[in-house]
Amino acid sequence: MTTLSVVIPAYNEEDSITEIANRVLMVKEELVEIGLSDLELLVVDDGSNDCTADVAAQIPGVRLIRHEKNKGYGAALKTGFSSASGELIGFLDADGTYPPEYLPQLCQKALEGGELVIGSRMSGMNSKMPISRRLGNFFFARLLTLIGNQKVSDSASGMRVFNRQILERVYPLPDGLNLTPVMSTRAVHEGIQMLEVPIPYDERVGSSKLSIVRDGSLFLQSIIWTVLTYNPVRILGIIGLIGVLFAFAVGAGLVIARISGITTLGPWGVFALYAAMVCGIAGISIFSLGSTFNYLVSLFYKQPIRQGLFGQPIFNPSLDYYFGWFGISAFTAGLFLGVVSLLLGVNGWQIDRLWLYLLGSAMFILVGIQLVIYWILMRVLEELSQREARTKKDLDSSISQ
Repeated sequence: MTTLSVVIPAYNEEDSITEIANRVLMVKEELVEIGLSDLELLVVDDGSNDCTADVAAQIPGVRLIRHEKNKGYGAALKTGFSSASGELIGFLDADGTYPPEYLPQLCQKALEGGELVIGSRMSGMNSKMPISRRLGNFFFARLLTLIGNQKVSDSASGMRVFNRQILERVYPLPDGLNLTPVMSTRAVHEGIQMLEVPIPYDERVGSSKLSIVRDGSLFLQSIIWTVLTYNPVRILGIIGLIGVLFAFAVGAGLVIARISGITTLGPWGVFALYAAMVCGIAGISIFSLGSTFNYLVSLFYKQPIRQGLFGQPIFNPSLDYYFGWFGISAFTAGLFLGVVSLLLGVNGWQIDRLWLYLLGSAMFILVGIQLVIYWILMRVLEELSQREARTKKDLDSSISQ
């Protein structure tokens, strides 16, 4: 039989801890009806300087764990996770914003195969969430959906039920309020089965400890940095691609202008050319860096190289092949354009007719050199990533003979 352990982190919640704890304990019968054998309730007092710990200690059915000093929301949850005895672990806040009455629904989804079940405040249920936080949560959910290639409606929900076995795959987790978005981001990239259950959201008891600006920026940084440890090209590749596309757009505009007979540029034209050069070179560098990082991540996790920018791997043959081919082609085109420009100059063309071609030649040569350098680097990393598997294959082949 399966036991559910519910962890409630509490910091200065003396006014609300009794009510929320009793509401959790009241769902025990419903949990038994869906197949759970027992309910364990842990309250982790995170160094409160009010009477939260004393109040919690008097609640029948509550197991109290105390931090001598405040360590943070995430730290309190992790203390509860390590102390929990259940095969399923759930958690929710102590301020009364999340409804414990929905724990049976989350557990039902977990018993049906959901490794991580999230109570979603953004799925249409009645919500009293302030509009500023609703917009923030909407943004973070859409961001994670985009870069994680999996639909998520509430990436930062503080009410969840999960199989304790996933902890090895989502750890390490931060000690602060950003534990939940980091857990969601890691779960997406670890291939953990995530399900969502719509829940209502109420106004908290007491004043909020969440800062929209400070914690919002922390959530954003946490999601981006976590994604960079799994699939760097998803973020860096998109940024680099935007820069390259901008450079191509400006270049196409200049070519059209030259064909139309325009040979001089005004201040805005010169600035656009300058911006295109910077964005083009920077875009290639950032995209290449993201792709190379994916090879390093593959080495670290000993997993196949992620090569898809928007989804599953799309490069066949491998990505390094395209870097080598494009690099050599760009270098050759730049060299050819430079030689032609030189010959035209020797034959009397003025510099005001040649500068665009010379500039294009320099750009193509520099981009080609960059791509070839990254091609060599990725080839080496790919060889290293496959060395262990090839060694094992050769050894097995020798034994079979």
